[in-house]
Amino acid sequence: MRRSGLLPIVLASAFVAALCSSLDAQTTVEQAPPASLRVKQVPQEPLPGPFSMEAVHEKSGSSLDFRPPAQMTKSDSRLVADAESSIAEHAASSGFDLQQGQWSYQQVLCPALPNHIFLQYTRNNGAGDITVFSASIPRAGEGRVRIIPILRRGYSLFSPAPINALTISAFNHIRAEEQADNSSDWLGNGLCYAALAGAHPQIASSDLAPAIHKPAPALSAVMEISVHGGEVIRFDDVAAIPRPMEWTMTFTSKGKLIKATHSPASLLTAKPVPQLTGPLKTHPVPETTQN
Repeated sequence: MRRSGLLPIVLASAFVAALCSSLDAQTTVEQAPPASLRVKQVPQEPLPGPFSMEAVHEKSGSSLDFRPPAQMTKSDSRLVADAESSIAEHAASSGFDLQQGQWSYQQVLCPALPNHIFLQYTRNNGAGDITVFSASIPRAGEGRVRIIPILRRGYSLFSPAPINALTISAFNHIRAEEQADNSSDWLGNGLCYAALAGAHPQIASSDLAPAIHKPAPALSAVMEISVHGGEVIRFDDVAAIPRPMEWTMTFTSKGKLIKATHSPASLLTAKPVPQLTGPLKTHPVPETTQN
């Protein structure tokens, strides 16, 4: 009787132990992720930016051309004539009266932004009394005339035009009115921005080297790409007076200009090698006498 009573207990204990072992094994299997779900870390590559590295060789030179009205094409002259009243109206709202004084203008040729005509207006009343602003005219009528203040009687408006939020905003609107394929030239965009802000930008040739009493800019022109897809355009304007100036423009991955700086450029200088003060003096070695 005792033997028959112990058997069910032994069988029940064995069943419970087997069940626990099975549950532990099942839990262990479920905790280990399948090989197909394992994640591998892939090195992050820079996102595509708004500009093309190759386009600079096709469209950009070392400077932009400034063309007087007599040398403009007939089609551009007609567009400027049609936009005269709109230019005068927008200029007046910015504090520039084209009816007062003698004004002149030049066309700024920007191949990187072909769907716009750019003009730089100047009224020169002598040293210290110069007024300048830029005007943008859309060629296809998609957009509107824009005015970029630069100088009023020798003084910058609000803040210097190269770093002014109004200049940055106008440039972004102009780029938005352009087709993306036509405005992918990074150096051309940088030069055009500088011209709209009042400069006549010119980049030094790559073989320019500093000479004695003739320093050379440390930077020619570069484009830096960030891992987030943004890009920075930097170049030295050797035509700036009284010394070369460095331009820096920061763009988002979608091509929006968010910051511009304009500061004196770093210069490389050559130093003369010091010459010897005179000929080396020599002394004869005395002869030894033999006894």
